[in-house]
Amino acid sequence: MEIVIKLSQFLLSLSLLIILHELGHFIPSKIFKTRVEKFYLFFDVKYSLFKKKIGETEYGIGWLPLGGYVKISGMIDESMDKEQMALPPQPWEFRSKPAWQRLIIMLGGVFVNFVLAFIIYIGMAYAYGDMYLNNSELKDGIAVTSTVGEELGFKTGDKIIAIDGEKIIRFDEVPMKVLFSKSALIVRDGQEQTLNFPVDLIDKVLKGEKRPFIGLRQPLVVGEVSDSSANLNVLLPKDIILSLNGVPTRYDDQVTSFSKANKNQAVDAVVLRDEKEVALKVKINKEGELGIITGSLSVKSFEKLGLYKFSTLEYGFFEAFPVGIEKGVSQLVGYGKQLKAIFNPNTGAYKGVGGFKAIFDIFPSTWSWEVFWNITALLSIMLGVMNLLPIPALDGGHVIFLLYEMVSGKKPSDKFLENAQMVGFILLITLLLFANGNDIYKAVFGR
Repeated sequence: MEIVIKLSQFLLSLSLLIILHELGHFIPSKIFKTRVEKFYLFFDVKYSLFKKKIGETEYGIGWLPLGGYVKISGMIDESMDKEQMALPPQPWEFRSKPAWQRLIIMLGGVFVNFVLAFIIYIGMAYAYGDMYLNNSELKDGIAVTSTVGEELGFKTGDKIIAIDGEKIIRFDEVPMKVLFSKSALIVRDGQEQTLNFPVDLIDKVLKGEKRPFIGLRQPLVVGEVSDSSANLNVLLPKDIILSLNGVPTRYDDQVTSFSKANKNQAVDAVVLRDEKEVALKVKINKEGELGIITGSLSVKSFEKLGLYKFSTLEYGFFEAFPVGIEKGVSQLVGYGKQLKAIFNPNTGAYKGVGGFKAIFDIFPSTWSWEVFWNITALLSIMLGVMNLLPIPALDGGHVIFLLYEMVSGKKPSDKFLENAQMVGFILLITLLLFANGNDIYKAVFGR
């Protein structure tokens, strides 16, 4: 059932983005009386799953879910329809329209992608508000949750003050900001110091454990007790360990440290069970472990325990507009930084480029409209930015040629455009193979 939910979200999001992107080309084409021969969701290589002709346009669904397209008359595109281009230009064809109209048609898809993302963020701000954790709430500092965090110089208990000179207000912004930064100002043991990050920081993160490298310090919550554990039937699921041998263990890292220092011993423990403190005798094995799988806490539980106070902002209809726009701009800038890192081989970010499986994996296995719309908005920004890249066969490539024509007054020859389209198509196939090849490599080798 989980795979069905993930697949449903993936296909719904992808279909929505493709249809709206192509509508961005379709509508201005119609406004400027340019004939659209086909409007397809997915590619109809050899045959279609569904097709119906209405007026001059054939609408359909292809069998190959790698995107979608509109076929505009008199335009050199992926169809490479040389026969049509060899005939005299017709008034309804793309090539017969003024350059400014052709430019609007080509920019329509990207425009819709960006507008859609901003509309979604505005709607989410209005419907869900904004829950976040102030960085100042981490009074006992961060938790280093992987060896990557240690390699970058972080230690559990560090307080992150600023990244690249920018003061941190919200803790949820920290991991992404660190990824694309050069340094961080921290407080450790009451002293300020600067951590300088390596240029291949992203590569280190990609090669590390598949989990965040820093996070919140939280109590040790019992998830499951191993059948072979000496603490079976002593510790119960949802128990929270408050102290060991009278030593307060507010956080799970403190429990871990105590256990490692007291291997193969029976110790007194106090746990919180059903909101009551219970005294127990627990056994630490020879590996310095309790023989349990840890669990997690909800936001309400964090607040009830007095660990962190989360902030929630609610917005009226008109208040949601600037908030949503700010979120959209932030995501757009953030994705721009990611692309910049990808095209810099020194960062190793290109190793994290993924294809359709990577997109599929970001959807959760349980249905959440809030998560769905958040992912869809981000994918819409990614699709818009990618289509703006100056690569022939992408919208950005067509835009570059149109701008050249408008500035120079000279239109590139059809032969040149055909060759450029072929080069762009080969480049896109190469990028597609690389991205999906990365997915396969990670699936096989686990990284």
